[in-house]
Amino acid sequence: MKSKKYLTLADVKIIASGCEAEALKQNWAVSIAVADDGGHLLWLQRLDGAPLTSMNIATGKAYTSAVGRRASKVYEDVVAGGRNAFLSVPAGLTMIEGGEPIMIDGECVGAVGVSGVKSPEDAQIARAGISALLDQLSR
Repeated sequence: MKSKKYLTLADVKIIASGCEAEALKQNWAVSIAVADDGGHLLWLQRLDGAPLTSMNIATGKAYTSAVGRRASKVYEDVVAGGRNAFLSVPAGLTMIEGGEPIMIDGECVGAVGVSGVKSPEDAQIARAGISALLDQLSR
């Protein structure tokens, strides 16, 4: 039987704090979602001034990255590349950049989704949160 790593609440708080710090440093109002490896929401935070719709979009980006085991931008690129049939996939994927998987020892343990600014900036914030966790784990 295989052992499985998973995110603890302490891990999620480190990720959210890293995301929040990056967003505040850049003066970006966003929502931050952290999901487990099955895409189930563990954390949702909307910074002051973030659009209300950003909460649903961030959650969708986190879900997409968790269940797809890859950045949500991969799906955006597939559609932008002309494969419009991909829009018919079931499961409610959010095919917009800003979702990033959390990979530990080659395994996806969850994902971060961010929404509220330009998609590459959302991804930058998500990666900052993941980096905060990886830095903590390497100590």
